[in-house]
Amino acid sequence: MKNPIIIGIAGGTGSGKSTVTNEIYKSITDKNVAVIEQDSYYKDQSDLSFEERVKTNYDHPFAFDNQLLINHLRKLMNWEPIEKPIYDFENHNRKKETILVEPKDIIILEGILILYDEELRNMMDIKIFVDTDADVRVIRRINRDINYRGRTLESVINQYMNTVRPAHLQFVEPTKRYADIIIPEGGYNRVAIDIIVTKVNDIIRQKF
Repeated sequence: MKNPIIIGIAGGTGSGKSTVTNEIYKSITDKNVAVIEQDSYYKDQSDLSFEERVKTNYDHPFAFDNQLLINHLRKLMNWEPIEKPIYDFENHNRKKETILVEPKDIIILEGILILYDEELRNMMDIKIFVDTDADVRVIRRINRDINYRGRTLESVINQYMNTVRPAHLQFVEPTKRYADIIIPEGGYNRVAIDIIVTKVNDIIRQKF
């Protein structure tokens, strides 16, 4: 059996990665698709107190358990199921429960730093970077963290200024050069998404 197609979707926090992922997911009708979020692979921090976990820089490459992510991708490429971690963003730690992910023809890997790791990059058939203005990204992050992750406005702003913005400039933004396709204006660039879907379907026809 041929290996699944892996599509990597990177970009800064609040750039619209999830929107692009959903649009591609909806547009691929002939094959089964699995979505793997890099956010699920934050390192387990059970050995740390809550106060220590809060101080973790979650936008730094060291925050992610990339080796587990790579191992899981290898299993999926070998048509083996995985138990994907679940991360609790209110408690800043990995949950004990996992999610069973079955192998699929297409795997969409989405996350801020998936293009930072060379081994991860080399596993991808298509590398996409979603490029959105910083003011739009920070507003989206505020809305997300307050409404879905139990954060206060003050904590979101402090985190953005102290860790998110510096990490974006140091680690995320430079990975743009590894992308095959750069999508400006996040998930609202219909032309770019249509081009990507056409390319993905072309690869599917060639590979399967």
